Amino acid sequence: MANAHKHKLRGIRGIDDETWDAFDEAAKAASTDRSSAVRAFVEWFLARDGASLPERPLAGAWSAPPEA
Repeated sequence: MANAHKHKLRGIRGIDDETWDAFDEAAKAASTDRSSAVRAFVEWFLARDGASLPERPLAGAWSAPPEA
C-alpha cells in the first residue's frame, strides 16, 4: 500500500501536549528527534549490547514543568 507505514505505530499515553512539544524542542536541540531518543532509551533500559542513554541537551525553555 502506498500510504502504509514501514513500522507499527506505538502510542505513548499520559504525556500532555505541552510536555510532548517541549520534548520535541529538546530533541531538536540535541540534533535528534523524539522517536530516535525514545528508541535509544528503550534499548538502554533493556540493557541491550552497545546501548547507551541518548544525549540530553543542556537545560532550556523546555525544562520548566507544564503549568497546572
